[in-house]
Amino acid sequence: MRATHITLHIMASRARVYRALLDHRAIANWRAPTGMSCHVDIFDVREGGAYRIVLTEDDPSHPGKTPPAAHTYHGRFLTLIPGELIVQTAAFETDDPAFSGEMAITFTLSDIDGDTELVLVHENLPAGVSLTDNEVAWRVALGKLAALVESGD
Repeated sequence: MRATHITLHIMASRARVYRALLDHRAIANWRAPTGMSCHVDIFDVREGGAYRIVLTEDDPSHPGKTPPAAHTYHGRFLTLIPGELIVQTAAFETDDPAFSGEMAITFTLSDIDGDTELVLVHENLPAGVSLTDNEVAWRVALGKLAALVESGD
C-alpha cells in the first residue's frame, strides 16, 4: 500500500490542534505546501459531511492534477472523535488515471507531556503521486499547522 506516515510533536493542547484541523479558516492558512495557496470551497464538519479543497500553484506554469495549475480534491469525514481522531477520504478531481482513486487520511492525536503528538497516515496514494513529494508537502503543511497553534492564533 502506498502511504505517507508522519509523527509530529506539537507544543499545544490536543483540543487546540483538533480545532485547527477542522476549522476552514485555519486550514486555508496551513494546508498548502510552499509554492501554493489554499481555498476551502466546501467544509461540512460532521461524520458523513463533505469537503472540497483547491490547492493552486503560485507559478501557473507548474502543472496541477486539476488543470491548469490546481490540485482540487474532495472527500468525506468518516470518523470525528474530538481531541483524538479524524478519519476522512480524499480523491483528486482529475481525468488522469495516474491520480485517480479514493485515499484515506487519518489524524491521530495523543498527549505527550502536556503537548500533542500528531500522527498522520495518508493511505492509498495513486500511482502518479510521488511518495517523496507527498511526504515533503505534508511535513511543510503540518509545520505550518504547528506554528499556527503554538503561536496561539
